[in-house]
Amino acid sequence: MTRLRPALEPLVALLGALALGGAFLLALGADPVRALAALLRGAFGDGLALENTLVRAGPLVLAGLAVALAFRAGVWNIGAEGQLYMGALAATALATRAAPGAPALVLVPLALAGGMASGALWAGAAALLKVRRGVSEVLGTLILNFIAVLAVAWAVHGPLQETAAAYPQSDRLPAAAELPLLPGSLRLHAGLLFALLLPGLLWALLFRSAAGLRLRAAGLAPDAARYAGISPPRETVLALAASGALAGLAGALEVAGVTHRLFENLSPGYGFTAIAVALLARLHPIGVVPSALFFAVLASGAGAMQRSADVPSVAVQVIEGLVILLSVSFALGGRTRRGAAA
Repeated sequence: MTRLRPALEPLVALLGALALGGAFLLALGADPVRALAALLRGAFGDGLALENTLVRAGPLVLAGLAVALAFRAGVWNIGAEGQLYMGALAATALATRAAPGAPALVLVPLALAGGMASGALWAGAAALLKVRRGVSEVLGTLILNFIAVLAVAWAVHGPLQETAAAYPQSDRLPAAAELPLLPGSLRLHAGLLFALLLPGLLWALLFRSAAGLRLRAAGLAPDAARYAGISPPRETVLALAASGALAGLAGALEVAGVTHRLFENLSPGYGFTAIAVALLARLHPIGVVPSALFFAVLASGAGAMQRSADVPSVAVQVIEGLVILLSVSFALGGRTRRGAAA
């Protein structure tokens, strides 16, 4: 039973959150069963609804992996939202200004690599503040979120604004920079393959490589890691940079595969929801996939729930909050049990 607990606790947290959410809806005078049915129809009711859900899940997987990687190394990256914005900004600038006439074989890798580099540098700034000046990474990454959002707003009102200057948005990306759609789909783009491949690669990095062992050791026991010759500050910088690269990739894929242009409020909060995704997955890279899908279902079905069941979409945020609360409660309870056993 002890071995099954890590896999069962996220499921219990999810079911518990749904049960408490149902009680909340009853208190509002709504029918929980009708609301759940409407939510599921909004997320899976037809082919287009399913595609919309999967498109939402893509950036949540990548941003969730970013958060999980940093947390595994004992670094509290609260800045995936800002790193996502910076990735989108860099990808747009490279595609529309630096090399707009380049072929797809050049432009797509350039935009995606630029997004990853921008996210890594943005997170790296918080890492350097921590290791050089002792600034908490929670504070550093959180503040950088707001700066990144303002940087995008400045860009689409200034140097990256569309040529017509009609709206605060960039020009549409060149066709060569846009990711192709998957066969037979209307919205699913090739970038979603990253959401399928990267969880397995990150699992191998964390649990089957020396680099992953160093990251996890620095997060679990910094003093013991230092005694073993591992530098916790170095691992902090590496973890935050790699985490920022994943979040930056999510932003680059969003503009290259979904919106095809940059504008204000590009993200509906993917970087913040990613914290809940990682916590529900218990920081396991493979677990991030179903966790991200769950939150994508909530986001996709919220509008349908409001239209069909007269339930305010804010109820979805209540369920998300309950999932976070229960997930953290289980995690802290597990640490307490391990501490008592020791």
